[in-house]
Amino acid sequence: MIKKIITLAAFWLASVSAFSQEKGYQIWIKDDQNSVDQKTKDKLVTAFYNIYPWFAAADGYRTKRNADLKFSKNETADIKAKAGEIIVNEDWIKGKSQKKIEKQLRRAFTNNWLSFSTQKKKGYELTFISKDPFLNPQLKQNLIDTYFEIYPTLVKNFNKQSTHNVLFVVDTAYKAVAEASGNRILFSAGYLKAHPTDIDVVTHETMHIVQGYGYSAGPVWLTEGIADYVRYQYGVDNVGSKWSLPAFNEKQNYQNSYRITARFFAWLEQNVKPGKVAALDKQLRAHEYTAQSWISLTGKSIDQLWEAYAKNPDQIELKYSNKAAKG
Repeated sequence: MIKKIITLAAFWLASVSAFSQEKGYQIWIKDDQNSVDQKTKDKLVTAFYNIYPWFAAADGYRTKRNADLKFSKNETADIKAKAGEIIVNEDWIKGKSQKKIEKQLRRAFTNNWLSFSTQKKKGYELTFISKDPFLNPQLKQNLIDTYFEIYPTLVKNFNKQSTHNVLFVVDTAYKAVAEASGNRILFSAGYLKAHPTDIDVVTHETMHIVQGYGYSAGPVWLTEGIADYVRYQYGVDNVGSKWSLPAFNEKQNYQNSYRITARFFAWLEQNVKPGKVAALDKQLRAHEYTAQSWISLTGKSIDQLWEAYAKNPDQIELKYSNKAAKG
């Protein structure tokens, strides 16, 4: 059997997207009977590089970057595809246009998902993919509603250059809580099932999209602390989500991240200098943040600020969003 490997060599640069070149996707075409001509194979290669990176990014957790493609007369009427494998009907493919091939390949990949939908509202778009057969429809709608309610506000207040197109993926294979990468947010199906009221996980994760710091912009504790502060400040229903900032204790440190750091930030906003969090967020995005940033913004080092907080941590008024109270 002959295996033909198509790589991102110079021969293909004219037809391969930059995203595909950078991310290193590969397709192996298996055609020991030479049943399809080279021109058609070229179309399939182009279609793969135009469609598969999109599918892999959307599919969820650890989707394969390499795929095998084979031809068949009876396994599919047109194209059947999943992560790492594409089967093409050798009779159907003959004479098909590039546009038709790509449309059918995209459809074949989306058939792997239990649901796939796109909604638009006031200039913002959300694509929702679920791989969970037991995802509660009301929970799904609550996540969608939270996106359209909170994300435009975060974009307006923190980063007007943020994307207006976001992707939600609910994945049964993902075992953490949620994570943001690029314009995609990956949710754990298990977590959503166990915490169906925690809709403000959307607020935290969409803030990560707005942050868009890239690599080496600043410490992780600062990134996550800002995201949880934003959840506290802008959350849709933190009371309903059973989420709150923890009381101070002497074992804590500002580098503990998440809610501990967020409470510290809330204290700073009320007692030291309002607008500090937004200023830090801006510096991080511009890759201008340093330890000196705290001194230039507040007149004190981060350690001095934490020491002041630790001496009087209850000098703060905490208010949590509550949908039930709003009626």
